[in-house]
Amino acid sequence: MSDPKQKLMELLSPVVSGLERMRGVLASELHEPSPVVQDMIDHVGRFQGKQLRGGMVLLMGEATGNSTDEHPTIAAIVEMIHMATLVHDDILDGAEVRRRVACLNQRWNNQVAVLLGDYLYSRAFALSTHLSSRLTSRLLAETTRTICVGEIEQSALRYDFDLTQESYERIAGAKTGSLYAAACELGARYPGGNEVLGGQMRKFGYEIGLAFQIVDDCLDLAGDAKVVGKSVGTDVEDGKVTLPVLHVYSSSNEAGRAAIRDVFTLPDLEERTLKLRDVCDLDTGIERSMDYAQELVERARARLLSLPASPAVDALHVLGDFVLKRKW
Repeated sequence: MSDPKQKLMELLSPVVSGLERMRGVLASELHEPSPVVQDMIDHVGRFQGKQLRGGMVLLMGEATGNSTDEHPTIAAIVEMIHMATLVHDDILDGAEVRRRVACLNQRWNNQVAVLLGDYLYSRAFALSTHLSSRLTSRLLAETTRTICVGEIEQSALRYDFDLTQESYERIAGAKTGSLYAAACELGARYPGGNEVLGGQMRKFGYEIGLAFQIVDDCLDLAGDAKVVGKSVGTDVEDGKVTLPVLHVYSSSNEAGRAAIRDVFTLPDLEERTLKLRDVCDLDTGIERSMDYAQELVERARARLLSLPASPAVDALHVLGDFVLKRKW
Protein backbone atom coordinates (compact mmCIF):
# COMPACT_ATOMS: atom_id res chain seq x y z
CA MET A 1 0.00 0.00 0.00
CA SER A 2 1.28 3.48 -0.81
CA ASP A 3 1.76 6.25 1.74
CA PRO A 4 -1.51 6.31 3.74
CA LYS A 5 -1.94 10.07 3.54
CA GLN A 6 -1.46 9.98 -0.22
CA LYS A 7 -3.85 7.04 -0.37
CA LEU A 8 -6.49 9.02 1.49
CA MET A 9 -6.10 11.94 -0.92
CA GLU A 10 -6.61 9.53 -3.81
CA LEU A 11 -9.70 8.07 -2.16
CA LEU A 12 -11.25 11.50 -1.73
CA SER A 13 -10.36 12.66 -5.26
CA PRO A 14 -13.94 12.19 -6.61
CA VAL A 15 -15.08 14.96 -4.24
CA VAL A 16 -12.04 17.24 -4.25
CA SER A 17 -14.05 20.32 -5.23
CA GLY A 18 -16.58 19.65 -2.47
CA LEU A 19 -13.76 19.26 0.04
CA GLU A 20 -12.35 22.63 -0.96
CA ARG A 21 -15.76 24.19 -0.40
CA MET A 22 -16.04 22.38 2.94
CA ARG A 23 -12.68 23.79 4.04
CA GLY A 24 -13.78 27.24 2.96
CA VAL A 25 -16.87 26.93 5.17
CA LEU A 26 -14.71 25.79 8.09
CA ALA A 27 -12.34 28.74 7.65
CA SER A 28 -15.26 31.15 7.53
CA GLU A 29 -17.15 29.69 10.49
CA LEU A 30 -14.19 29.14 12.80
CA HIS A 31 -13.38 32.79 13.13
CA GLU A 32 -13.79 34.69 16.38
CA PRO A 33 -13.11 38.39 17.23
CA SER A 34 -11.60 37.40 20.58
CA PRO A 35 -7.83 36.94 19.99
CA VAL A 36 -7.63 34.49 22.91
CA VAL A 37 -10.35 32.27 21.50
CA GLN A 38 -9.01 32.59 17.96
CA ASP A 39 -5.61 31.42 19.13
CA MET A 40 -7.24 28.29 20.53
CA ILE A 41 -9.31 27.78 17.37
CA ASP A 42 -6.17 28.06 15.24
CA HIS A 43 -4.48 25.51 17.48
CA VAL A 44 -7.31 23.00 17.34
CA GLY A 45 -7.51 23.59 13.59
CA ARG A 46 -4.22 21.73 13.36
CA PHE A 47 -6.10 18.60 14.48
CA GLN A 48 -7.91 18.52 11.12
CA GLY A 49 -6.12 15.49 9.79
CA LYS A 50 -8.08 12.96 7.76
CA GLN A 51 -11.35 14.94 7.40
CA LEU A 52 -12.73 11.50 6.63
CA ARG A 53 -16.20 12.04 8.06
CA GLY A 54 -16.79 15.17 6.02
CA GLY A 55 -15.38 13.39 2.99
CA MET A 56 -17.87 10.55 3.51
CA VAL A 57 -20.78 13.01 3.43
CA LEU A 58 -19.58 14.14 0.01
CA LEU A 59 -18.69 10.69 -1.33
CA MET A 60 -22.04 9.28 -0.27
CA GLY A 61 -23.84 12.18 -1.92
CA GLU A 62 -22.03 11.45 -5.18
CA ALA A 63 -22.41 7.68 -4.88
CA THR A 64 -26.18 7.89 -4.42
CA GLY A 65 -26.74 10.70 -6.95
CA ASN A 66 -27.95 12.90 -4.11
CA SER A 67 -25.36 15.70 -4.02
CA THR A 68 -26.69 19.19 -3.39
CA ASP A 69 -25.10 22.62 -3.07
CA GLU A 70 -25.50 22.26 0.69
CA HIS A 71 -23.50 19.03 1.04
CA PRO A 72 -20.15 20.83 1.58
CA THR A 73 -21.72 22.81 4.42
CA ILE A 74 -23.10 19.62 5.96
CA ALA A 75 -19.63 18.10 5.66
CA ALA A 76 -18.18 21.13 7.49
CA ILE A 77 -20.76 20.77 10.27
CA VAL A 78 -19.88 17.09 10.68
CA GLU A 79 -16.18 18.00 10.83
CA MET A 80 -16.80 20.66 13.50
CA ILE A 81 -18.65 18.14 15.63
CA HIS A 82 -15.79 15.71 15.17
CA MET A 83 -13.28 18.38 16.22
CA ALA A 84 -15.33 19.04 19.35
CA THR A 85 -15.28 15.33 20.22
CA LEU A 86 -11.48 15.25 19.77
CA VAL A 87 -11.04 18.13 22.21
CA HIS A 88 -13.27 16.47 24.79
CA ASP A 89 -11.72 13.02 24.20
CA ASP A 90 -8.25 14.37 24.93
CA ILE A 91 -9.46 15.69 28.27
CA LEU A 92 -11.09 12.37 29.17
CA ASP A 93 -8.00 10.41 28.10
CA GLY A 94 -5.46 12.75 29.66
CA ALA A 95 -3.78 12.80 26.24
CA GLU A 96 -0.79 15.01 25.61
CA VAL A 97 -0.32 14.97 21.84
CA ARG A 98 -2.60 14.91 18.81
CA ARG A 99 -1.50 15.37 15.20
CA ARG A 100 2.00 15.75 16.64
CA VAL A 101 1.13 18.96 18.49
CA ALA A 102 0.17 19.53 22.13
CA CYS A 103 -3.46 18.79 22.94
CA LEU A 104 -5.56 21.79 23.87
CA ASN A 105 -5.84 20.60 27.48
CA GLN A 106 -2.04 20.44 27.68
CA ARG A 107 -1.28 23.82 26.13
CA TRP A 108 -4.02 25.53 28.19
CA ASN A 109 -6.01 23.50 30.75
CA ASN A 110 -8.97 21.16 31.03
CA GLN A 111 -11.44 23.93 31.87
CA VAL A 112 -10.60 25.95 28.77
CA ALA A 113 -10.58 22.82 26.61
CA VAL A 114 -14.10 21.87 27.77
CA LEU A 115 -15.34 25.33 26.87
CA LEU A 116 -13.73 25.31 23.44
CA GLY A 117 -15.25 21.91 22.71
CA ASP A 118 -18.63 23.36 23.66
CA TYR A 119 -17.88 26.37 21.44
CA LEU A 120 -17.26 24.08 18.45
CA TYR A 121 -20.52 22.22 19.07
CA SER A 122 -22.42 25.52 19.24
CA ARG A 123 -20.86 26.77 16.00
CA ALA A 124 -21.79 23.54 14.26
CA PHE A 125 -25.41 23.59 15.36
CA ALA A 126 -25.80 27.31 14.69
CA LEU A 127 -24.65 26.72 11.12
CA SER A 128 -27.05 23.78 10.73
CA THR A 129 -30.02 26.09 11.40
CA HIS A 130 -29.22 28.00 8.18
CA LEU A 131 -29.71 24.94 5.97
CA SER A 132 -32.89 24.59 3.97
CA SER A 133 -33.87 21.35 5.73
CA ARG A 134 -33.95 20.55 9.44
CA LEU A 135 -32.73 17.01 8.82
CA THR A 136 -29.10 17.84 9.61
CA SER A 137 -29.96 19.56 12.89
CA ARG A 138 -32.23 16.73 14.00
CA LEU A 139 -29.91 13.92 13.00
CA LEU A 140 -26.72 15.45 14.39
CA ALA A 141 -28.38 16.51 17.66
CA GLU A 142 -29.37 12.89 18.22
CA THR A 143 -25.90 11.74 17.17
CA THR A 144 -24.26 14.09 19.69
CA ARG A 145 -26.49 12.68 22.43
CA THR A 146 -25.45 9.18 21.40
CA ILE A 147 -21.75 10.11 21.51
CA CYS A 148 -22.15 11.54 25.02
CA VAL A 149 -23.96 8.42 26.22
CA GLY A 150 -21.17 6.25 24.81
CA GLU A 151 -18.48 8.29 26.57
CA ILE A 152 -20.39 8.22 29.87
CA GLU A 153 -20.91 4.46 29.66
CA GLN A 154 -17.25 3.87 28.86
CA SER A 155 -16.20 5.96 31.84
CA ALA A 156 -18.65 4.14 34.12
CA LEU A 157 -17.40 0.73 32.96
CA ARG A 158 -13.68 1.32 33.42
CA TYR A 159 -11.83 -1.70 34.89
CA ASP A 160 -14.82 -3.92 34.07
CA PHE A 161 -13.23 -7.15 32.82
CA ASP A 162 -16.63 -8.83 32.69
CA LEU A 163 -17.60 -6.48 29.86
CA THR A 164 -19.10 -8.43 26.97
CA GLN A 165 -18.16 -7.88 23.34
CA GLU A 166 -21.75 -6.77 22.77
CA SER A 167 -21.35 -4.04 25.39
CA TYR A 168 -17.99 -3.02 23.96
CA GLU A 169 -19.55 -2.71 20.50
CA ARG A 170 -22.46 -0.67 21.83
CA ILE A 171 -20.09 1.79 23.47
CA ALA A 172 -17.60 1.95 20.59
CA GLY A 173 -20.44 2.26 18.11
CA ALA A 174 -21.95 5.13 20.06
CA LYS A 175 -18.63 6.95 20.47
CA THR A 176 -17.38 6.57 16.91
CA GLY A 177 -19.73 4.64 14.66
CA SER A 178 -22.65 7.00 15.21
CA LEU A 179 -20.98 10.03 13.58
CA TYR A 180 -19.84 7.97 10.58
CA ALA A 181 -23.41 6.65 10.33
CA ALA A 182 -24.88 10.14 10.42
CA ALA A 183 -22.39 11.42 7.82
CA CYS A 184 -23.37 8.65 5.40
CA GLU A 185 -27.10 8.98 6.00
CA LEU A 186 -26.97 12.74 5.44
CA GLY A 187 -24.93 12.26 2.28
CA ALA A 188 -27.41 9.73 0.93
CA ARG A 189 -30.73 11.39 1.77
CA TYR A 190 -30.36 15.10 2.60
CA PRO A 191 -32.58 17.16 2.40
CA GLY A 192 -35.09 14.38 3.12
CA GLY A 193 -35.02 11.82 0.34
CA ASN A 194 -35.11 8.03 0.22
CA GLU A 195 -35.26 6.85 3.85
CA VAL A 196 -34.66 3.19 2.95
CA LEU A 197 -31.49 4.03 1.03
CA GLY A 198 -30.46 6.45 3.78
CA GLY A 199 -30.90 3.69 6.35
CA GLN A 200 -28.75 1.28 4.35
CA MET A 201 -25.97 3.82 3.93
CA ARG A 202 -26.26 4.67 7.63
CA LYS A 203 -25.48 1.03 8.39
CA PHE A 204 -22.51 1.23 6.01
CA GLY A 205 -21.17 4.23 7.92
CA TYR A 206 -21.77 2.62 11.30
CA GLU A 207 -19.88 -0.53 10.38
CA ILE A 208 -16.97 1.42 8.90
CA GLY A 209 -16.93 3.63 12.01
CA LEU A 210 -16.96 0.67 14.38
CA ALA A 211 -14.10 -0.92 12.44
CA PHE A 212 -12.25 2.41 12.65
CA GLN A 213 -12.62 2.43 16.45
CA ILE A 214 -11.43 -1.17 16.78
CA VAL A 215 -8.33 -0.32 14.74
CA ASP A 216 -7.86 2.76 16.92
CA ASP A 217 -7.98 0.58 20.05
CA CYS A 218 -5.38 -1.76 18.54
CA LEU A 219 -3.12 1.19 17.64
CA ASP A 220 -3.39 2.47 21.21
CA LEU A 221 -1.91 -0.82 22.39
CA ALA A 222 0.65 -1.46 19.66
CA GLY A 223 1.07 1.69 17.60
CA ASP A 224 4.10 3.95 17.42
CA ALA A 225 3.18 7.37 18.82
CA LYS A 226 5.44 9.05 16.26
CA VAL A 227 3.54 7.38 13.42
CA VAL A 228 0.07 7.49 14.96
CA GLY A 229 0.59 11.20 15.66
CA LYS A 230 -1.10 11.19 19.06
CA SER A 231 -0.63 9.80 22.55
CA VAL A 232 -0.85 6.00 22.72
CA GLY A 233 -1.27 3.73 25.72
CA THR A 234 -3.93 5.99 27.20
CA ASP A 235 -6.65 3.30 27.32
CA VAL A 236 -4.78 1.07 29.76
CA GLU A 237 -3.70 4.05 31.84
CA ASP A 238 -7.34 5.15 32.06
CA GLY A 239 -8.70 1.69 32.82
CA LYS A 240 -10.52 1.26 29.49
CA VAL A 241 -10.94 -2.42 28.68
CA THR A 242 -11.02 -2.51 24.89
CA LEU A 243 -11.73 -5.40 22.54
CA PRO A 244 -8.14 -6.74 22.20
CA VAL A 245 -7.81 -6.88 25.99
CA LEU A 246 -11.22 -8.53 26.34
CA HIS A 247 -10.16 -11.26 23.92
CA VAL A 248 -6.91 -11.93 25.79
CA TYR A 249 -8.56 -11.78 29.21
CA SER A 250 -11.36 -14.18 28.28
CA SER A 251 -8.88 -16.77 26.96
CA SER A 252 -6.49 -16.54 29.96
CA ASN A 253 -6.44 -18.75 33.03
CA GLU A 254 -7.15 -17.26 36.45
CA ALA A 255 -3.49 -16.45 37.12
CA GLY A 256 -3.23 -14.70 33.76
CA ARG A 257 -6.42 -12.75 34.43
CA ALA A 258 -5.11 -11.65 37.82
CA ALA A 259 -1.89 -10.43 36.19
CA ILE A 260 -3.86 -8.42 33.63
CA ARG A 261 -6.02 -6.89 36.35
CA ASP A 262 -2.91 -5.95 38.31
CA VAL A 263 -1.41 -4.12 35.34
CA PHE A 264 -4.58 -2.05 35.08
CA THR A 265 -5.14 -1.39 38.77
CA LEU A 266 -1.92 -1.41 40.82
CA PRO A 267 -1.16 2.16 41.94
CA ASP A 268 1.93 4.07 40.75
CA LEU A 269 2.67 1.57 37.99
CA GLU A 270 4.52 3.10 35.05
CA GLU A 271 4.28 2.12 31.38
CA ARG A 272 1.24 -0.05 31.95
CA THR A 273 0.82 -0.92 28.27
CA LEU A 274 4.36 -2.30 28.05
CA LYS A 275 3.80 -4.29 31.23
CA LEU A 276 0.52 -5.62 29.82
CA ARG A 277 2.47 -7.04 26.90
CA ASP A 278 4.78 -8.77 29.39
CA VAL A 279 1.95 -10.60 31.18
CA CYS A 280 -0.21 -11.69 28.24
CA ASP A 281 -0.18 -12.49 24.53
CA LEU A 282 -1.52 -9.12 23.45
CA ASP A 283 -0.78 -9.82 19.78
CA THR A 284 -3.40 -12.57 19.75
CA GLY A 285 -6.06 -10.18 21.05
CA ILE A 286 -5.07 -7.59 18.47
CA GLU A 287 -5.18 -10.17 15.67
CA ARG A 288 -8.66 -11.34 16.65
CA SER A 289 -9.87 -7.76 16.87
CA MET A 290 -8.45 -6.88 13.47
CA ASP A 291 -10.13 -9.96 11.99
CA TYR A 292 -13.44 -8.70 13.31
CA ALA A 293 -12.75 -5.21 11.92
CA GLN A 294 -12.18 -6.88 8.53
CA GLU A 295 -15.53 -8.66 8.88
CA LEU A 296 -17.26 -5.34 9.60
CA VAL A 297 -15.67 -3.73 6.54
CA GLU A 298 -16.79 -6.60 4.30
CA ARG A 299 -20.31 -6.33 5.72
CA ALA A 300 -20.30 -2.61 4.98
CA ARG A 301 -19.03 -3.11 1.43
CA ALA A 302 -21.89 -5.48 0.67
CA ARG A 303 -24.30 -2.59 1.26
CA LEU A 304 -22.76 -0.71 -1.69
CA LEU A 305 -23.83 -3.38 -4.19
CA SER A 306 -27.20 -1.69 -4.70
CA LEU A 307 -25.53 1.52 -5.95
CA PRO A 308 -24.64 2.14 -9.61
CA ALA A 309 -20.95 1.98 -10.47
CA SER A 310 -19.09 5.28 -10.10
CA PRO A 311 -15.74 6.64 -8.90
CA ALA A 312 -17.40 7.62 -5.60
CA VAL A 313 -18.67 4.07 -5.02
CA ASP A 314 -15.22 2.72 -5.84
CA ALA A 315 -13.72 5.14 -3.30
CA LEU A 316 -16.17 4.05 -0.59
CA HIS A 317 -15.30 0.44 -1.32
CA VAL A 318 -11.53 1.00 -1.10
CA LEU A 319 -11.97 3.20 1.96
CA GLY A 320 -12.33 0.03 3.99
CA ASP A 321 -8.72 -0.88 3.18
CA PHE A 322 -7.58 2.51 4.41
CA VAL A 323 -9.45 2.04 7.70
CA LEU A 324 -7.93 -1.41 8.24
CA LYS A 325 -4.36 -0.66 7.19
CA ARG A 326 -3.91 2.83 8.57
CA LYS A 327 -1.21 3.47 11.15
CA TRP A 328 -2.33 7.01 12.02
